[in-house]
Order: sequence, then structure tokens, then C-alpha cells
Amino acid sequence: MSSTLKKAIIPIFVPHKGCPHDCVFCNQDKITGYKEDINKALVKERIEMYLSTMTDRQPEHIEIAFYGGSFTAIDFSIQKTFLEVAHAFVVSGQVHSIRLSTRPDAISIEGLKLLKKHGVQTIELGVQSMDIDVLKGSERGHLVEDVVNATELIKREGFRLGLQMMIGLPEDTEAKNKATALQIADLKPDFVRIYPTLVIRNTKLAELYKSGEYQPLTLNEAIKWTAIAYTVFGQRSIPVIRVGLQPTTELEDGTTVVAGPYHPSFRQMVDGYVFQTCIDTYLKSLSKSFKALELTIHPKMRSALMGIRKQVINEIIEKNKIEDLKIMEDKDMNIDDINVKVNGFESELLNRFETLNFKL
Repeated sequence: MSSTLKKAIIPIFVPHKGCPHDCVFCNQDKITGYKEDINKALVKERIEMYLSTMTDRQPEHIEIAFYGGSFTAIDFSIQKTFLEVAHAFVVSGQVHSIRLSTRPDAISIEGLKLLKKHGVQTIELGVQSMDIDVLKGSERGHLVEDVVNATELIKREGFRLGLQMMIGLPEDTEAKNKATALQIADLKPDFVRIYPTLVIRNTKLAELYKSGEYQPLTLNEAIKWTAIAYTVFGQRSIPVIRVGLQPTTELEDGTTVVAGPYHPSFRQMVDGYVFQTCIDTYLKSLSKSFKALELTIHPKMRSALMGIRKQVINEIIEKNKIEDLKIMEDKDMNIDDINVKVNGFESELLNRFETLNFKL
């Protein structure tokens, strides 16, 4: 699927349906904002409702996405019912594809055949970590081997594969975080998502936090850890389609997140951190002094380079004692590249993921 297509997602949340475990961090109602149970009628109604709002936008690719609970762990008869409803819209041409998320230990050949028969093209696995102690500490209920086996089956059957990673879970460390990112990259997914662990009300993690048995990452720690994983995937050219949870009313109203590194602009902050590290590392490597700096970036990355309230660019100026700074834009540039020109004549094209500090 071309990245230039105008895409639209029709989200269908199946909160905790079929999921055999209560992971310490999970409260699907609070995270997704959806509390109602789902059934055949509601699936059809929600798809029709979303389609009715797309008449003006006319997206080129519309995809139904089953999010939330572990879809393939649901009883086969219920899976089939939901898929038949969704597939009817694919057959009619109103929708182009179907995707879903599930657990690594809920993948089987029989289940994959059912998905393929009903037009599913993309499967996302909630991997979260590739460290057995982190998986146990989070009460995930699956092993690292389950992740490896599931990814092999999914890829062999021709589905697009997405892997989801969480940082800062119980028993996690910066070293384990990096190792997990490297192992996920070795599985060669088509894309990944990275989520910092938040302490959500009415979860076991909230109890562990209250008792002092769990300490969440600070916002700065979460940005750094995420940037390391982000860089691993960037160096392997694996797209990171989401960094941080999608802001919802439940997450924003101050009653859902008990503690942890939540910020509605988390991805922007991570992007800015990676750009800043790249620029600082390059400037530090220069043997001569300089006062003037010109940075050329893709227009979409301007907000990341500037940072919230210009924090990133101001730190670059102050740390490197820049007196004259210009920021240029070039829409034809690679979005991950930055051209650095020093003193008006020395120019270097850098990729933000190829910095010395993050070389792995």
C-alpha cells in the first residue's frame, strides 16, 4: 500500500473480549475510551456510521481495524460473525481491507486461514517485550518463543505484520529496552508501534505503584528510552507508525492516568530528542569553532526540530553557542534527513538515526 494514499481507519474496539490474561498495565475501557460490549449489530452500525462521514473526504484506502482485545483469542464463531460483517463491506467495494490486533500466543494456522478467507491483510501483535522477566513481571502470560513462532506463521501466510512494544514495564531496564528493540527489528516486521507504560487507574500496576513496588519512567527517561528503540527501527528502515498513546478524553481529563510519562505530544518530543542528539553529536565532532548554523529539514519535521515552546532549538543554540541560526525547509528531502551547514560553507547531510550516540 503506497504511503502517499489518503487513508482512513474505521476502528472497532473489542475491549478484553477473548483476552485470557489481565496484564498488570491493562484497563482497556480507560485506554480506548470504549466501555460498551461489541456485537454483530454494533460492528455493522459503526462501520456504516464512519462511512457516512467520509463522503466529503473521499479517502483512497479505507480499512476496518479491530483493536483492543485479543481478536484471535475470541471464540471462532464470534470471530467469524464479526469478520463476515466487515468482509461484506470489502466485497461491496466500500472498504478496501481489514486489520486486527491480538496476542502472540493466540495465533494458529487454523485461525490465520479464517482471517485470510475474510479479507484480513494486517495483523498486529502485542509483543511488549522480548525479555522473559519483563513478560513475567507484567503478567503477559506468553513467552518470547510465542512471539517468534507467531511472527513466522503470520509472515509465511502472507499477512502484513505489525509489532507493538512497550517501554518501562515492571522489571524493564534501559539495556533490556534496547535488546527488545533489536530483537523485534530482527523479526523484520512491516511496521511497529512504541508505547511508554502508563499507570492506569483500576489496574494491578496502579496497586503496585501505590505500594511502592513499581516506579514508572519519568517523561525524560521515557523520551530517551523510546528514542533508542525508535533509532533501532529507523536504522533498519522499519516504519514506526505510532509513538505514545492516542490522546483521548479519558487520558486527558486527569482521572485515568495515575502516574507515568503521558504527554499528548509525546512523539513530537521523541522526534525532537533524536534530531537534537544528531545535530549536537555532529557539531561536537567538528574540530574548528563556529558561530553560524543553517539547518535544512523536511517541512513536516519543523515542529519536532523547534520543540514545544522552542525548547529543542533553544537548547541546540545554547549548548553549541550559536549566534546566527537559520532553519530552511525542503519538501523534497527525506523526512529523516537534516542538512547542516556551518559558517555558511561547510555542509553535511545527516540522517537523524545514524548518530554516534545511538550507534548499535
